[in-house]
Amino acid sequence: MSNYKDQLRDISTFIFDYDGVLTDGSVFVLPDGEAVRNGNVKDGYAIQLAIKNGYNIIILSGGRSESMYRRLEMLKVTDIYLGVTDKLAVFESFIKEKEINPENILYMGDDIPDFKVMQKVKVACCPSDAASEIKAISHYISHMPGGKGCVRDIIEQVMRVQGKWMNQDAFHW
Repeated sequence: MSNYKDQLRDISTFIFDYDGVLTDGSVFVLPDGEAVRNGNVKDGYAIQLAIKNGYNIIILSGGRSESMYRRLEMLKVTDIYLGVTDKLAVFESFIKEKEINPENILYMGDDIPDFKVMQKVKVACCPSDAASEIKAISHYISHMPGGKGCVRDIIEQVMRVQGKWMNQDAFHW
């Protein structure tokens, strides 16, 4: 198999799990029942920059809360799938509807519900603290754990390989 960085040249679509990838896995439940998660602003910066540069960003998560949706909306993510019980079914429906080739998709997941989708994409990757089964099928394991910059890590790598990282869009939120 070639170096995973060679495979990054064809990536146009990122799919991220939320809990354990965009967050550190901690969930704080407020008295009103709202579940609040802990994320990383550098991940958010990379997401909005990727969107400005024409990449598709999809969030595919079993978790669901108003705060998750609001955070993603602030970053200009439009393809948000929360409360998903069958990620593979949603993935297959999405790529068919949007006519996206799996050879152009990078998926970052951290646990067993991500497994089947990760097997269907060009580049499967995970945070450093992912489940061992997920690490075993990943082309790349970030040196960063979930919620601590792993999303920034992989977005930056793709954009650098494609020559889009330090362009004019990089200097503005």
